[in-house]
Parts: sequence; structure tokens; C-alpha cells
Amino acid sequence: MATTPIGAAISGETSLRARLSAVVFTAGAATLATEIAASRLLAPYFGSSTIVWANIIGLILLYLSLGYWLGGKVADRRPEPRVLGWMLLAAALAVAVTPFVARPILDVGVRGLDAVSVGAVVGSFFAALALFAVPVTLLGAVSPFAIRLSLVDVGEAGTVAGRLYALSTLGSIVGTFLSAIVTIPLVGTQRTMLGSAVLLALASALLLGSRWQLLTLALAGLLFVPAGTIKASSGLLYETESSYQYIQIVERDDGSRALKLNEGVAVHSVWHEHSVLTGGVWDTFLLVPPLLDRPVERMLVIGNAGGTVARAFGELYPDVEIDGVEIDPEVSEAARRYMGLDDNPRLNVITADGRPYLELADDTYDLIVVDAYHQPYIPFYLATREFFASVREHLRPGGVVALNVAGVPGDERLSRAIGSTLLAEFPQAWRWRPLRFNELMLGFDRPVELDELLERAGAAPAAVGSLVPLFQGGVAPVLATERPLTDDRAPVEWLTDRMIIDFVARGGELDEDYLPTRP
Repeated sequence: MATTPIGAAISGETSLRARLSAVVFTAGAATLATEIAASRLLAPYFGSSTIVWANIIGLILLYLSLGYWLGGKVADRRPEPRVLGWMLLAAALAVAVTPFVARPILDVGVRGLDAVSVGAVVGSFFAALALFAVPVTLLGAVSPFAIRLSLVDVGEAGTVAGRLYALSTLGSIVGTFLSAIVTIPLVGTQRTMLGSAVLLALASALLLGSRWQLLTLALAGLLFVPAGTIKASSGLLYETESSYQYIQIVERDDGSRALKLNEGVAVHSVWHEHSVLTGGVWDTFLLVPPLLDRPVERMLVIGNAGGTVARAFGELYPDVEIDGVEIDPEVSEAARRYMGLDDNPRLNVITADGRPYLELADDTYDLIVVDAYHQPYIPFYLATREFFASVREHLRPGGVVALNVAGVPGDERLSRAIGSTLLAEFPQAWRWRPLRFNELMLGFDRPVELDELLERAGAAPAAVGSLVPLFQGGVAPVLATERPLTDDRAPVEWLTDRMIIDFVARGGELDEDYLPTRP
């Protein structure tokens, strides 16, 4: 039977609605996959702190808002499927090109960061985020445009809008979890973005015609372009992107190896072939065991990273059993290959987040070391009263907690806040600042007199004997001068940012500092 004109119109309308549904779903998935990928592109250069995420989310929402407005305006003027198809295709090309053009801009940001040029850092950061303006704005235009094309009867406007926005949201959910859990860990950020571009091109062909599938094939060909080095560094031995961060192992001019994470400004672990000493903050922890009134038998390290502390303890205190907690298994694997993580047979590496591990663990320790940084920030939940209460519960009577607290010369805001919080749960705390940018803070389960503390320090191993006079001349009691940090209120990032910005504004430079133990 021949199809009537009315029947053909209804069939065509149904076909268009089906295609628009597919387009809206794909655009939603690509939008969130692009947002997740944006954070991954920026993390090796600027980190992945709450502030970085706030900038990413805020600007993505700004671009989407602009897209919603633009999509509605264009759809009213030219309500044609092929116009929406062209917009989708432009978004696909913009997403595809982003990972290739982003790195030169990000490299400028790294040089600015190394030079502590705040203007360069801020400028390049927002320039990098501006790379996502075109694709995200165009993707934001898809839903209002599709609603306009799908709307035949104003009486069903609510139904049409609700259905398409529901599809867009479902696509966003799929894009979020698929990119974060599957594609980025398996094939990387670059190919995740290229895969999103391929799907967008495929969706655009639903509106432009099958001949445009050739462009889809061309974009698919880019998936075979090697990702190459993520961020060029002198002496690069190894790099990877884990589920948590970007990881580098770099060999330095003196033959030592350094573990760098994300933006790479800070060194998280150091390895020397012929020495367990580093000249860095890790050596200060080696003075702590003599400060107890008994030998240390069990020790917990929260923030094991490359195992620098555990490796040194294995040589200077070989009888100590160590549980080293590290959240990222890729960091531990890299450390096994390049930084001698397995040199200490009494080290038990535990893959877990430090705070949840401590909450669930039944073990107790003589010494708990906290050296977990998501540079340049201490994770806020490792600096609160609730955390220190849990730490004390897991210390044996007479035990000690030792924390590495970052700082800058002349600014003690963060140190005072953490020290005051430590004293809210421990009867006594001491502080020692042997380096310009690092302070060792000690919380004692039982008070000890200063004279006794100085005498105990004199029993430190000869290998770190040069640190003893520095400790004896620099250790001071912590005073409770600030409101304790809590899980509900812990502005650690705000304090850290203010500290760094004020220091740079005074003309200070963030450089490396070394202890007398440096080989």
C-alpha cells in the first residue's frame, strides 16, 4: 500500500526525533567526558586541588550557559537539522584538536610555575581552560536546538523538553563514568578525547548525511597517533597517568632519582644509589625514634609514596616493622621499578587512603608518620581534630606522631592551625623547622621535659648526627593559638594559597633546600 503524504510526514518526524535523541545523548556524554579530560590535561601542570576543580567546573558551566543561550537563538532563526549538524561537527573538530594544541600552552605554564611568575601561571591556566570554550559552548547549544526541532505542538513542549534533557543527563552520566573508570585508565586522556570527537562526528552525520561519515573515519584515524611524552622533563625515566594523578620518575644531574606528581614542583620521594639519606625533609623523621622512651617496634607511614622514609629506616633501624600506606598503586609500582621500594624487607606496602585505613585498622604503633601531600596541600582530612583523635587511638602508650608540615619563611598560619589542632588531642606537641619550606611537628602521647627531649635526641644514629645540633637548637613547644581544624571546617587550601601568594608577592622564590645529610 502506498504511503500517504501524512504518513510520510509522520514517519519523517519520528525518524528525526529518534536521530535528535541520539544526538542529545551523545552530546551529553561528550560534554562530561571532555570535562573529566580537562582535569586530566591540567593535572600534570597545575595539580588537581579543590581550587583547580572549582575553576574547571565553573568555566564549564559558564560555557554551557552560553551554549544554551546560543542554541536557542540560532534554532529560532534557522530551525534546520543540518545547522545543528554543522555545530556538532565543529564541536567534534574542536574536541579532537584540543589535546594537541593544549600542551604548548601548558608548557608555558610550567615554565611560569618554575619561575614562580604568578602572572604566567594564572594566565596560562585560564588560557588552557579557554581551549574548552568552543567545544563545550557548542555542545551546550545541542539540547535547546534539539528541543526546537522536535517541537511540533506547543502543547507537548514540556514533554519534549523533559525527554531530551533526561537523555542529555543520562548521556552525561555515561560519559562521566565511562571516561573516568574505563577509557582514561585504559587508553589515556588523548584517546578519550579523540573517541568523544569520533562519536560527535558520527552523531553529526545523522543530521548531515552519510557522506560525512568519511570525516568520522578521518578522526578515528587520529586514535592511532601515539600519545608520546605527556610533559617533557630532563632526565625522564618513566611517566604514566594513574587513576589518581600524573606520575614521573626523573633522574637528576647527581644520579639521584626523584618522584614527581602532577605539576611536578615538589619532589615526593628521592632515591640515591649509595645512600638512604637525601638531604631533604625525609631525613628529619630519622631523629624521631630516639625521642621515645623505648625502642620503636612498629611504625606506620601515611603517604609512603616512593618509600624514601621506609628505605632509610630499613638501614638505620632494621628491626622496625613498617606499614606504608599509599593510595595510588601506580606510585608503588613505579617505586619498585626505579626507587628501591623493596629494599626494606620489613616494609609492608598497603594500598589505601590513609584516613579510611586508619579508621578501619585494629593495629597500634609506636610511631605514626604523616607525610601525605597532594602538592602543595595537605589533604584537609589529614589535618583535623577527628583525624588526630584517630591517630592517638592507634598509638601505643608513649607513642609519637610526626608530621611534615609545609610552610614559607615568615608565615606560620598553616603551622599554627595544625599545631593548635594537634594540641586539641595530644597533651604535648613540639615543632622543629630545619628547612625553609618544611617543618617537623611532633605530637606526644605523654609529656616530656625539654631537657629530656634534647638528651634523647643525642642518641640518634651517627648517620644523622649532623642534624642533632640543629634539632637541639631549633625545637620549640607548640602553642594552641588558633581554633582547631575539624572535618566540618578545615580551610587548609585557603591557608596554603594565602601563604604562597603572600610569599611570592614579597619577592620570595620557591626553591629546593637541603639538610647537612645530603650525600
